[in-house]
Amino acid sequence: MPHPYVLLSAAVSLDGYLDDTGPDRLLLSSPADFDRVDEVRASVDAILIGAGTIRADNPRLLVNSEERRAARVAAGKPPYPLKVTVSGSGDLDPAANFWHTGGDKLVYTTEQGAERARAVGPAADVVSLGTSLDWRRLLRDLYDRGVRRLMVEGGGRIHTQLLQQGLADEVQLVLAPLFVGDPDAPRLFGPGAYQGGRLRLVETRRIEDVVLMRYEPTAPGTGLRPSAADHHWLSLACELADRCPPSSTAFSVGAVVVAADGTELARGHSREGDDPVVHAEEAALAKIAADDPRLATATVYTSLEPCTRRASRPAPCARLILDAGVRRVVTAWREPDTFVEDADGTGLLTGKGVDVVVLGEYEERAKAPNRHLL
Repeated sequence: MPHPYVLLSAAVSLDGYLDDTGPDRLLLSSPADFDRVDEVRASVDAILIGAGTIRADNPRLLVNSEERRAARVAAGKPPYPLKVTVSGSGDLDPAANFWHTGGDKLVYTTEQGAERARAVGPAADVVSLGTSLDWRRLLRDLYDRGVRRLMVEGGGRIHTQLLQQGLADEVQLVLAPLFVGDPDAPRLFGPGAYQGGRLRLVETRRIEDVVLMRYEPTAPGTGLRPSAADHHWLSLACELADRCPPSSTAFSVGAVVVAADGTELARGHSREGDDPVVHAEEAALAKIAADDPRLATATVYTSLEPCTRRASRPAPCARLILDAGVRRVVTAWREPDTFVEDADGTGLLTGKGVDVVVLGEYEERAKAPNRHLL
């Protein structure tokens, strides 16, 4: 199921703390960075924080700029993003600023927490996620409510859980030039099992005396459970499909092969180079040594499911993937009967033990360069 683009936003000290243990909130950002955060808030559909952050900081979570609020209204949006909080216990302070400023509010909690939250009576919709907090279910529900971009402002436990579950599409981290040094102070990220591989640095920016760093995860998901990085790589495959020379007898497809640590091994697209009949997966796999040990744990991303029959070459792409030892494929679109009836690359691959993930929200992008064939 699709979910919003999840952006984690935080500011930390040089030694990795979100705050100190004093009675007042430690201001880590500069005035110019606070304005940048206001701009980011204005660009999203919802802002999420944990109930603990509400208790500790009593934030309002507003778009402070009148011009930015007016721009949202002109675009057909409410002046303020939806404000969302998460509380397993339902222990909420109805007097907090969160409930009395801005636009609509939403609480996600457990079955037990929902009873307590409704009894407290905050000015918000209360949604039970069942016996425990389920982040994937929460994100699906937000998507169903029209949320396409979600900004998460803390606290550290929520940031940690979203990263560990592979659900964060982007991390915006501001580094402040000071130290906290108190072991009892809250840190941004906690211990636990994170996805492997290095994150991709997409931007660094000096803002007065702080530095903004923006990162994207790169490591593919595992098995049938997609990660945020799966969306990035499949989006790239769809971009590659747009580069294909036009054809009236074959689909335009893009493909990327990515190692388990997020390293891109190869990419390709239909009719690449001087080969008028090469397929995308075929072009990509041909660039990787057959004995590369990373293939066994790699993921193939392809805008159209791998073919099972073809006239131009003896081995279809599904067979090439199996022969390469790849055990995971992520695709956007099941092959229609345009050229081959009952094509079922997914069925062939899954029958051989390959995990195939179909991210249907990318289907229209995958179809775009093939409209003339449909």
